[in-house]
Amino acid sequence: MPHIKLDSESPGIIGLFEYRPETAKPLGELADVLLRGPSTLSRGERELIATVVSDGNECEFCASAHGAFAAAQLDGGLPLVRAATDDYRNAPISDKLKALLAIALLVRQGGRAVDAASVAAAKDAGATDLEIHDTVLIAAAFCMFNRYVDGLATETPASDEAYAARAQQIVEHGYAKT
Repeated sequence: MPHIKLDSESPGIIGLFEYRPETAKPLGELADVLLRGPSTLSRGERELIATVVSDGNECEFCASAHGAFAAAQLDGGLPLVRAATDDYRNAPISDKLKALLAIALLVRQGGRAVDAASVAAAKDAGATDLEIHDTVLIAAAFCMFNRYVDGLATETPASDEAYAARAQQIVEHGYAKT
């Protein structure tokens, strides 16, 4: 049960966005830019970064939701997403994405945990400065989103189907309310 009365039956961050639309707008716009805006990383790869960070933060709602969104946009679907959350080092993803996920997981620990060696490894694997920047920002933003969702004890759907149904809407229309 949520810690505050939300006046919404909607789960996770959706209920929080409905509760406070004036904060939802910029947060949704941030998610849209980070996960759907122009980038050399695919939308699926960026969703996977959000998923791995959320899984590491044990945020069930965000890990499940963004896992479904990643699965809908990546070859390999949900099995690939689960392989990456279980052990990204051995998942069937590019070395560049593995290096970026390593950076994202360091961000979870704290910004200063990201060191020159992890950045050099990402660059050696082909990551650009912009991809490293965006990975750090996605990871930092999802640490915030995870704490927002779990800090208010929002409701979490019990089935993968609930997340999969929302995935198509996100893939087609994004996060920003228009």
